[in-house]
Amino acid sequence: MTLIQEITQRLQTLTPTTLEIIDDSASHAGHKGNGGGGHFNLKITSSHFLEKSQIIRHRLIYQALNDLIPNQIHALSIQALAPNEI
Repeated sequence: MTLIQEITQRLQTLTPTTLEIIDDSASHAGHKGNGGGGHFNLKITSSHFLEKSQIIRHRLIYQALNDLIPNQIHALSIQALAPNEI
């Protein structure tokens, strides 16, 4: 299973209506402080985010991916939306 497949599978707990994961690791190869984990851009829409702050939305995502950070995921850019925000 690829890392993107693993991330996708784990985020299914949030029942996303849209989920886009872009691996941007090549753009950051060799940058200082990167111990080998990948850089990803994540865009997710979920009803779980309704009436929740961005901080809570990010916490929900980080909870699902916790053990992948920082070894497999070095950086994660998140755009988390509720269905009424798209």
